[in-house]
Amino acid sequence: MLLSRFMQDRRGGVAPMFALAVIPIIGLTGAAIDYSRANSVRVGMQSAIDATALAMAKLAPTLTPSQLQTQTNAYFRAMFSHPEAKNLVITPSYTTTGGSQLTIAVSGTMDTTFMNVMGYSSLNIGSTSTVKWGNNRLRVALALDNTGSMASAGKIEALKTASKSLLTQLKTAATTNGDVYVSIIPFSKDVNVGKSNYNQFWVDFGDHGDYEGWDALNGDDVSNTTCTKKGKKTKCTTSTSWVPDNHNTWNGCVTDRDKENDVDNTAPVAGKAKTLFPAEQYDNCPVELMGLSYDWNALNAKIDSMYPAGNTNQTIGLQWGFQSLTAAPFTIPAKDPNYKYTDVVILLTDGLNTENRYDTDQDNIDQRTAKVCDNIKKAGITLYALQVNTGGDPTSKMLQQCATDAAKFFLVTSSSQIGTIFNQIGTNLSQLRIAK
Repeated sequence: MLLSRFMQDRRGGVAPMFALAVIPIIGLTGAAIDYSRANSVRVGMQSAIDATALAMAKLAPTLTPSQLQTQTNAYFRAMFSHPEAKNLVITPSYTTTGGSQLTIAVSGTMDTTFMNVMGYSSLNIGSTSTVKWGNNRLRVALALDNTGSMASAGKIEALKTASKSLLTQLKTAATTNGDVYVSIIPFSKDVNVGKSNYNQFWVDFGDHGDYEGWDALNGDDVSNTTCTKKGKKTKCTTSTSWVPDNHNTWNGCVTDRDKENDVDNTAPVAGKAKTLFPAEQYDNCPVELMGLSYDWNALNAKIDSMYPAGNTNQTIGLQWGFQSLTAAPFTIPAKDPNYKYTDVVILLTDGLNTENRYDTDQDNIDQRTAKVCDNIKKAGITLYALQVNTGGDPTSKMLQQCATDAAKFFLVTSSSQIGTIFNQIGTNLSQLRIAK
């Protein structure tokens, strides 16, 4: 009877109800606080694991699994400053399937403060970070203006410094040989393919239509005397004939090919004059170009050997950059189907077009340059264009349109800016991508 009366009595009911409800209220409020703490730890863990993955990416190919585990563990713990995280397990995994990839997983626990009330003494925390590199390999052609105007305002020196810095960035981005190849195409009106190639079929010393070839312009008139005897009399006649110089005296320069091969990457074919490269004994022949290579010492030495001389023909620099990435007479390294490849041409020029095989009119030469730019982009090659304008020349609209997009055209007005732009391009090309 008393129990029945107690149950029916409504007086003083709030206090018991509150006493019963306070436990889940405290538990839920505490859970929010504990989860907030755990989230803060996870953010710090992710930051530390990302930094660790980037640092270990370059070392992973050279370490044994045991060494990788030890160094990854040490680096992560040095970067991670959350003592509330306990029982940490750091697990690195390195693979080269389809390109190099390093994945680091971290797991651990964190003691709860309020959720203990609800029977949960700890929370599990963890994160992963994956760095992929090498699955996107680079091939970069540097078409570098070596014309006479590069001698002013410290431009050739700045170009050399910037180019060598870019090579360092690209070398650093390569984990193994072949990850990054670079070709160097110094150009003026002509390019220098190397005088040792004088006996190669793709170098043509003959005439090309109205173009007088090397044989017609380099040689001597040689007198020939022929005598015939009739009875006691001898009659002699003298004639003069043109004798071309030995081809081994050629300095290595070639001029533009016949149109339209002057703006494409058609491989030379023996017997087809339009596909061959006309030899020219150009007085301001630049240094010899260099095909795709990862011999970083040789590439740097090539940059050091450049000197400024001659007129500007951006078309031929771009055409040979295009050729160096894609076709004979260069030997193009085979592409591994397990990798993605990014082909890039970087054009740096300090002036406007002044002379090619066909013309000295800028507008006409620009039309040839625009065509080779279009062909390069149609081939899926990324094209950067830098105009170094220290002399107040107008901005080249043709070069702006030549670049793959607006973000890949750069106008610099000081030699000191060349290094900044090359560094920016190098960073874009070599940057590792974190995939979470």
